[in-house]
Amino acid sequence: SPHPGLLQVVKQCVRVPVFVMIRPRGGDFLYSDREVEVMKADIRLAKLHGADGLVFGALTEDGRIDTELCTALLAVCRPLPVTFHRAFDMVHDPLVALETLISLGFERVLTSGCDSSALEGLSLIKRLAEQAKGRIVVVPGGGITERNLQRILEGSTASEFHCSARSARDSGMKFRNPNVAMGASFSAPEYSIKVADVAKVRTLNAIAKNIL
Repeated sequence: SPHPGLLQVVKQCVRVPVFVMIRPRGGDFLYSDREVEVMKADIRLAKLHGADGLVFGALTEDGRIDTELCTALLAVCRPLPVTFHRAFDMVHDPLVALETLISLGFERVLTSGCDSSALEGLSLIKRLAEQAKGRIVVVPGGGITERNLQRILEGSTASEFHCSARSARDSGMKFRNPNVAMGASFSAPEYSIKVADVAKVRTLNAIAKNIL
């Protein structure tokens, strides 16, 4: 989940709707009671600081949509639109899970087609979009680039897509300590920064506009 400060600054810098992901930690999507408290608090803060929508996902231990928790979180999110994120790709039965999300009132579901990338999961994404019949927006995401976007949009019949559109930027640090890496990484990622690439965003938008 982003900090409120980040949300505030982003809202000042862009005019497009900003959807905030609510995810208290990495790892699985089976949350403890304390983590649920954090998620609810983060939703309230996001709404307070101008979020235009929320994004979250929660599963039961047997790989189904956690309807009880999702219902509770959706109630806190309202009246903002809500997207179920790629926790969907870890469900036991995606076709059943899609119907569950529709019945709960999610506006969108982000998915790679339960595969390692949207390209590899393309057939399932198309099947989900056909099953949805406009009742929920199926958004392909995962490994989408300028090289495969056209194929994914045409093959899935999707009207929206999700990607990071990032590039690595070298750190501006001149002094560097090669003996220390922050966190558990064996490399020194603090000297390589991932940033949104304006050129990539423009290229992706141009491709999408030609197709959609």
